[in-house]
Amino acid sequence: MNFVNLLRVVVLVIVLNSFTDSGVFAQPSLKLWYDQSAHNWNEALPIGNGRLGAMIFGDPQEEHLQLNEASLWSGGPANLDPNPQGKQYLAQIREALAKEDYKLAESLTSRMQGLFTESYLPLGDVYIRQMFNGKAGGYRRELDIQSALARTAFQVGDATFTREYLASAPDQVIAVRITSNKAASINLSVSASSVLQHRVAVSGDDLLVQGKAPSHVDPSYLQTMELPVVYNDPAGCRGMRYAWKIKVKSTDGKVVASGDSLSVNGATEVLVFISAATSFNGFDKCPDSDGVDELALVNKYLDQAVKLEFPALQTRHVTDYQTYFNRVSLVLDGNKEVNLPTDKRLLSYTQGASDTGLEALYFQFGRYLLISSSREDGRAANLQGIWNHHLRAPWSSNY
Repeated sequence: MNFVNLLRVVVLVIVLNSFTDSGVFAQPSLKLWYDQSAHNWNEALPIGNGRLGAMIFGDPQEEHLQLNEASLWSGGPANLDPNPQGKQYLAQIREALAKEDYKLAESLTSRMQGLFTESYLPLGDVYIRQMFNGKAGGYRRELDIQSALARTAFQVGDATFTREYLASAPDQVIAVRITSNKAASINLSVSASSVLQHRVAVSGDDLLVQGKAPSHVDPSYLQTMELPVVYNDPAGCRGMRYAWKIKVKSTDGKVVASGDSLSVNGATEVLVFISAATSFNGFDKCPDSDGVDELALVNKYLDQAVKLEFPALQTRHVTDYQTYFNRVSLVLDGNKEVNLPTDKRLLSYTQGASDTGLEALYFQFGRYLLISSSREDGRAANLQGIWNHHLRAPWSSNY
């Protein structure tokens, strides 16, 4: 941020007459929106509740939600004293820096480092395949960072289909509502997969995924092991267990379990709830032999959430999220509205167009990501927040 924009921020933060009656700064809507689905993971839209995260791709025919759970890591209990001799090099490093002997300082610093602390892992993938005749048009995909709600909408013939997504901290689930303005026009299937070892079981309106994390995952920048991913290290703690469950409900459609997927036919509204947990039981315990009952946690969260109607679930989610988000507002020259998809708006900005609203959106998007990837009593946000689809992520998606 240059000095002029920094000065704008300082001045505007103290302009109290821009407060609304509710004590929150008035500002235009804060939405990222696109007129096409995501072509890759980096274009997907992130939602999260501090523990559960999802990247939303928004394809009309095959919706893809890539999932994460904040405690899902490779490895076992932490070594709390990995380099007891490390502290003795601190004074020597400071002395080398004072003498501008940076080569020596660098070599000494490597002697202070601890052990590799394993890898943050992806949980799995949900696919919602929607069947319809015709080509989808009138497409819009958006993320409202003021309410932490995502939405995809498109038209096929005389039917308009809408998908709404949220990751609730109060109720510890990810929820998707799919609706149509044309009765009984929703036909879809829901399936799941994971890059980790897993098994899938389907029963009634539930789809359950259970599996194990590796006991070790080599960082992606090292190519020293013949097997960089090890599941059952005989010399150490076995990897943690994980479980996640999908429940599909419909008021008027028929939900059928078939093979390893759930299908819905002839619905006007479909609700998809996702709950997940791991056996992680603290940094000092083996997550396998001393882990918590992850399936009991999954069922507890899910059983409580499905008792709520979607509007109530959404209200609880938005109210909770905005206790954090509404603490700060930023208005730069009125945050003038620019009616362009966010990717085109960003391109225009890089070519020199003035867009103070985009600058404010960028600032607030950073706050959105941190609120969505870390909450009190949970894990801190790692290098990628909470969102990671790699088994061997860049820098292990570590801290």
